[in-house]
Amino acid sequence: MAADTAPEWRGVNHLAMVTNDMDETVRFYHGVLGMPLVSTIAVGPMRHYFFRIGSGSTIAFFEWGDTDIGTFEKAAGVPFTFPAQFDHVSFTLPDEAALEALQERLRDHSVEITRVVDHGFVRSVYFHDNNGIALEASWWVRDPTRSVDYDDSQLFGDADPVPAVRELMETGDLSWLPTTHLAGSVAQDPA
Repeated sequence: MAADTAPEWRGVNHLAMVTNDMDETVRFYHGVLGMPLVSTIAVGPMRHYFFRIGSGSTIAFFEWGDTDIGTFEKAAGVPFTFPAQFDHVSFTLPDEAALEALQERLRDHSVEITRVVDHGFVRSVYFHDNNGIALEASWWVRDPTRSVDYDDSQLFGDADPVPAVRELMETGDLSWLPTTHLAGSVAQDPA
């Protein structure tokens, strides 16, 4: 696949999560985390609320009236003991001072939070939202999104990478791409 045909991604439009308690979720994301509520949709028993996490990017939550969707909690990066495809969400902050200020803000709101974890090119703190979803706040010590250098061992530290990464390192291209399918019937937009 030629690089010039790739879409020009500009961030996450919205990451769609679920909650059993939209009111408490608004209070946590808007009130505690300071992510402004920027849009709401309601159709029948379904609500869909959006919180700004950056220019053009939001995290959104669904709530389905009296339907209890169930919850679970697990620490970020710890293996699941059941089928799942999601681990945690990490939000970007501009620098170390902002990371430390968030730590203090969360502690002031009685939200348990880890010490700052140094991953080399990124520094992070971990906590959970009111729904039990594992969250992370990070800042790039070295921003890998500005340019890609597959020979940079600080950013590409896997000594035995998967074949696709080896192909990118050796040729800058992928030899094959997977296909996908829709699960079940195609859902219609409820709005």
